[in-house]
Amino acid sequence: MIRTPLTWLVGALAATVLAAGCGSSSSTSSSTASSAPAAATTPAPASTPATTTTPTATTGALSGASAAGVAQAVAVCRSVLQRAPGLPSSTKAKVESICTKAEHGDLAGARAAAVEVCTEVINASAIPSADKQSALNACKAALPYLLESGAGRIVNVGAQTALKAAAGFGPYAASKSAVHRLTECLADELKLKGVTVNAVLPSIIDTPANRRDMPKTDFDRWVSPADLAAVILFLASDEAKAVTGALIPVSGRV
Repeated sequence: MIRTPLTWLVGALAATVLAAGCGSSSSTSSSTASSAPAAATTPAPASTPATTTTPTATTGALSGASAAGVAQAVAVCRSVLQRAPGLPSSTKAKVESICTKAEHGDLAGARAAAVEVCTEVINASAIPSADKQSALNACKAALPYLLESGAGRIVNVGAQTALKAAAGFGPYAASKSAVHRLTECLADELKLKGVTVNAVLPSIIDTPANRRDMPKTDFDRWVSPADLAAVILFLASDEAKAVTGALIPVSGRV
C-alpha cells in the first residue's frame, strides 16, 4: 500500500478542499478586515486568472478549527511538492496557488483550483497506468511461452486497498482493481490451456520505503517480503495447479 507522490497530491488537495469548505459560510465583514489580505476586498489585477469572478461572499478570513484545518492541509500539499520532484512545473505552480488561496481565505478559488488539478492528475492516468499496464505487458510477453509449456503460472500483485478503497486512495485503488479484473479474466480465458492465473493482495509490505513514509506505525504488523514471496511461490508450484482466478489476501496483522 505504497502511496506514490501523485496519490499524496490528490489526497492533499482533497484535504485542502474539505478544509476550505469548512469555512465557506464565514462572515466577510469585520473578520475580513482584520485577518484576510487586502487583495480579498479589492478588484484583482487584470492578469489574475479565474479569481476575478469569485463571489466575495466566499472570500473571507478563516478562524478556529477551519483555519487550523486549512493550515494542516496546506502543509501536506507543500510537503508533497518536495517529495515529488518529477511533477511538471505547471502542476507545482497550480498546487502552490491553491495553498496561497486557502491561506488567504479565498475559499471558492482554492476549491476550484484543487478540483482542476485533481482532475488533471487523474485524467493523466499516471498512477493507474503504472500498475495495470505493467501487469498487462508482463502477461502479454510471457503468455506465448507459458502456453507452450502446458503448465504455466501467472501470479499478479494486487492490493487489499482495492477491495475497499479508503479516502485518498482513489487512483491507486482503481489501478489495483484493474489488476484484479485482469487476473480473473485471464484465468477464465486460460483455464483449459494449462495456465493458471492468480493474484496476491498484500496489505502493507514491510519495505524500507514504507517504513520511511510511515515511521510511527508498528512494522511487526506488516507483511514481510519473505512471507509474501512464500505465497507467490506456492501459487507458482505444482501443488497449486488446481488454483486459478484466486485473489488471495496476504494481510499480516494489519
